[in-house]
Amino acid sequence: MASTIQALPTEVVYLITAGEVIDSLASVVRELVENSLDAGATRIVVSLWPQQWRIRVADNGCGMNLDDLQQAATAHSTSKIRSSADLWKINSLGFRGEALHSLTTLADLEILSRPLGGNLGWRIIYGDGGKVVQVEATAIAPGTVVTVSHLFGNCSSRRQGLPTTAQQMKAVQATIHQIALCHPRVTWQIWQNDRQWFTICPAATTGQLLPQILPQVRQGDLQEIRLEIPNPLNSELLTPNSSLLTPHSPLPTPHSALSTQHSALTLVVGLPDRCHRHRPDWVRVAINGRMVKTPELEQTILSAFHRTLPRDRYPICFLHLAISPDQINWNRNPAKTEIYLNEIIYWQEQITQAINQALSISSNNLKEAVHTTRVSKLLKAAEAKGSYNFNSQNPNENPKTPNSSLPTPNSLKAVAQVSNTYIVAEHSGGMWLVEQHIAHERVLYERLCDDWQLVPVEPPIILYQLSPAQVSQLQRIGLDIEPFGEQLWAVRNIPAPLQQRDDCAEAILELSWGGDLQTAQVAVACRSAIRNGTPMNQQEMQTLLDNWQRTRNPRTCPHGRPIYLSLEESALARFFRRNWVIGKSHGI
Repeated sequence: MASTIQALPTEVVYLITAGEVIDSLASVVRELVENSLDAGATRIVVSLWPQQWRIRVADNGCGMNLDDLQQAATAHSTSKIRSSADLWKINSLGFRGEALHSLTTLADLEILSRPLGGNLGWRIIYGDGGKVVQVEATAIAPGTVVTVSHLFGNCSSRRQGLPTTAQQMKAVQATIHQIALCHPRVTWQIWQNDRQWFTICPAATTGQLLPQILPQVRQGDLQEIRLEIPNPLNSELLTPNSSLLTPHSPLPTPHSALSTQHSALTLVVGLPDRCHRHRPDWVRVAINGRMVKTPELEQTILSAFHRTLPRDRYPICFLHLAISPDQINWNRNPAKTEIYLNEIIYWQEQITQAINQALSISSNNLKEAVHTTRVSKLLKAAEAKGSYNFNSQNPNENPKTPNSSLPTPNSLKAVAQVSNTYIVAEHSGGMWLVEQHIAHERVLYERLCDDWQLVPVEPPIILYQLSPAQVSQLQRIGLDIEPFGEQLWAVRNIPAPLQQRDDCAEAILELSWGGDLQTAQVAVACRSAIRNGTPMNQQEMQTLLDNWQRTRNPRTCPHGRPIYLSLEESALARFFRRNWVIGKSHGI
């Protein structure tokens, strides 16, 4: 009987293996751009002619000499690893040596390159399988220019299976945006059909770069922190708290010379009281310079923002981990978009702590810009801040530690109450309006989460005509409920904050309508919080402000509503034109 298993023809093997990495215009751009970044490029120009299936990527990287150019497109040829042991020391974006070789099986490939310090550049055209078919000297600035033409020209079925040109261009743009976020110091110029499509200017940090990619987000809407964290493999170096890097510390990159004892975490979050999304499309995770899909870490981010956003809204969050290479296995996916990460629980804990730090109110972020559009327009003025007598040093702050990240409960001073609803508070950088009900709701909710206490009540609370589902719901959250007669039910313990309330029965009935324990805690906190319209004296207002500043997520209530409005002193100075010269303002 003849064998049914046969070796595939060479051309079919090439198409299959190439398809693992090169499957679209965006994947070509990704592979070539990653090579440019590995070469140390600080300026990358990407030119696309989609109708001609042509891509060109030019960079100012270190370039290649003639010997390297002749080997660059051969199968599994790379300058980045030498042995299997090197797979656990990867500090580059590319290392498999597949991309250029795959392109020679799917397209026409031409490379021009000149090394830094070299007097001469070379132009090489490659044939099928990476063979050099033409070599000539050429005039070129130091760097590399790679041109891919007639992509998938030998496989028309693959072209037909791809999305429309517009969709492919959208994918190219998304790919470049993702890479740019990981490498904010690089200048990007993108051309389409010989016209400039878009540019991305370099920035010192990812947080400063992000508004170029998300124009609806402003710099003041974001909080960025950088942490140095112990390597989990060095258990003797683990500490409960990560140390904050200086504001001028460089962002972690895959080329950073991290010590074996520490890794680095960069976090850019959209403050939940200022910006959020309809979809979780801006929960992004990058590891060592490459955006990756990590459901475990993405879910950790979403969980950290739980009960800080409105219903069905999702955060803006970019996380970049620069980890020791021996913590990562890049061989989970051919395109290196999915990875195996060692000690995943440890990294989840570090991420949660970092997000909590970013969302807290501390002396680092107390002086904030006005974040409401209407108020921003009201206070916008061209004049510079004038000189006037204003004490910018809070007497309760230690002048020796101005950058302390610990909350300072006395940094807000209660001044007055407006409409028995808003607390006017001043601090060294301006003034805040704090809505008393939802600030108290946030305080109570976090206390309930930390210590959910049910206290006995005598006589029991009697409820009427509960459905079996309502009874089950009350039992699910821990209430002791039993029949007390026909269509009557006795509740013998209640959440502690409801103990002194006259509407306790209505509150218990509200809890019976469904939801998990956290939903019940939110409902109890809302019921128990100080009502708007309630007069408060100076000490009561100050106590509420102090307690609220100590909460983990003070920016929004558990329903996602913003708790405070900040008015910065410098903005008030511009609005009231305190820089005007008295004589000129009087027309003298």
